[in-house]
Amino acid sequence: SKFVNDKWMIKNGFLNDIQEHKPWWWNIKVQKLNLSAPLILLPEVSCQKAIEILQEKGYDQAPVVAESGLILGIVTPSNTLTSVLAGNVEFSDPVTKVVYDQFSKIGLEDSLGKLSCILENDHFAIVVHKQMQFDGNGSSFMKQMVFGVVTAMDLLTFVSRNDKK
Repeated sequence: SKFVNDKWMIKNGFLNDIQEHKPWWWNIKVQKLNLSAPLILLPEVSCQKAIEILQEKGYDQAPVVAESGLILGIVTPSNTLTSVLAGNVEFSDPVTKVVYDQFSKIGLEDSLGKLSCILENDHFAIVVHKQMQFDGNGSSFMKQMVFGVVTAMDLLTFVSRNDKK
């Protein structure tokens, strides 16, 4: 059951950390990874154009984000091609038909230990940052911004470059 699984509890923010012998990097914040800005696709981008953009820019995945800031999911070339080749979608269909909508989010202030727990089960996590915005009437609201996409390779690269042994 998930509710008694410590790693699931950490990943979902119910436990801080349970590891007794934490590695040196465990409590370092995600923001220290120095991630590059993500490539963002809007929902109306076609599957064909999404593949072209990802290949041209050299990205393995890109978040699909509505203009409102709502994160709809992640698109990958392989997922898109698989769906097209299976006949489930056309190249001209919007990328929203092939988004992978099972993803975890992590904040810049969260620890690499929490990220590590997420990456044990997920291929990536979307790094988000909440930002206060104001409309024309002076009303404020919090908008979630995509700051980056982090993979196990990003974490491994950081740890190996900064190993304190």
